[in-house]
Amino acid sequence: MKNRSILWKWVCVLTLTGHSVGAQISEISGGNREYEKGRYRNAESSYRKALEKDARQYTGNYNLGNALYRQGKFEEASQQYLNASAFNNQKETQAKSLYNMGNAFLKAEKYKESVESYKKALRINPGDEDARYNLSYALKKLRQQQQNQEKNKEDQQKKQQDQQQKNQDQQKDQQQKDQQKEQQQQSGQQPKLSKEEAERMLRALKNDEKDLQKEKARKYPVTSSSPEKNW
Repeated sequence: MKNRSILWKWVCVLTLTGHSVGAQISEISGGNREYEKGRYRNAESSYRKALEKDARQYTGNYNLGNALYRQGKFEEASQQYLNASAFNNQKETQAKSLYNMGNAFLKAEKYKESVESYKKALRINPGDEDARYNLSYALKKLRQQQQNQEKNKEDQQKKQQDQQQKNQDQQKDQQQKDQQKEQQQQSGQQPKLSKEEAERMLRALKNDEKDLQKEKARKYPVTSSSPEKNW
């Protein structure tokens, strides 16, 4: 009885495992059909359902990476390619997954990660000319990115230095003005007028003088009279 019981348990496990594998294959096949029709979102859904049954399945991870890549989800795709390479021991499939991971990182403008992916692919498959070509391109983009980052850093530093210098100059000017004002207050002297201000005040005084003369002439008119007779 005990042996039969154990045997029955094994039969149940095998039956459930077989059912799970069949369902997984069905989901992957359905995803492939959707992928071929260009319905990448539907394909993604099918591949994810397959991975729910076995997350370490190479085909599901690799195909999900392709579906995500086609939708422009490059960083997510790179993770699925990484999973695929980890869950398969065959060198050819590992190299292919790493190559695709390099492509995904390249599209995401993560050039450093892209370079590393292509290098790993070439270590496994040194004869992959596509990987070698893409590695060269990724290295070029990486250098450009680093140069741009360095230039942006220098520009930012220069901008900060210019702003600091401007603030220091403004602070220095204000200090000089404050010192001059304090010295004038302590000596009791009036602030010096500029040439323009002095000329303005002089014109105003002349105009006031003319107005005063006119006012006097109006109040006290000049009368004409004959000279007095001599005695």
